[in-house]
Amino acid sequence: MAERIDGARVAVLVANEGVEQVELTEPWTAIENAGGHPSLIAPQPGEVQAFNHLDKADTFQVDRAVGEANPDDYDALMLPGGVANPDQLRTSPEAVAFVRAMFAAGKPVAAICHAPWTLVEAGVVSGRTLTSWPSLRTDLRNAGATWVDEEVVTDQGLVTSRKPDDLPAFCAKMVEEFAEGRHAAQASSV
Repeated sequence: MAERIDGARVAVLVANEGVEQVELTEPWTAIENAGGHPSLIAPQPGEVQAFNHLDKADTFQVDRAVGEANPDDYDALMLPGGVANPDQLRTSPEAVAFVRAMFAAGKPVAAICHAPWTLVEAGVVSGRTLTSWPSLRTDLRNAGATWVDEEVVTDQGLVTSRKPDDLPAFCAKMVEEFAEGRHAAQASSV
């Protein structure tokens, strides 16, 4: 039987432009299919412009601006990739504070592809093992993480994957970790 996260409120944090569409939509669907309630959070209200690599794709309605979002209202955090997406998020003090608060509360977090750039800025990767798009390897190591080249990696409630091809494994492990809920070890490491 597949994991269930019935009623779980999941913050899906993205920049208003630059998110890789498939890394937003497939985890979103996995959260919904497991009974969770995803909410799209971005620095600005309005819409998010997604991309298929470098080409504009669909737009998605923002549910709440990150400055108005309370981490206490969410059970988990999902961070999609796309090169421009986390690069913009890590320059948003409100987005970085939101990520840091989710880790401090021990809530499970899933990040794929370039999304760990935001985790580096939040100062939450030191001492952890994770994966990402290969170009982030040096950034993650410089931030104190152990980087590995694997399809999906889990470390104390943090789920990471490398690329869109990893989405099936990523989504399954994300839902499993979200079903487990808070991780005390994660909270103590922030």
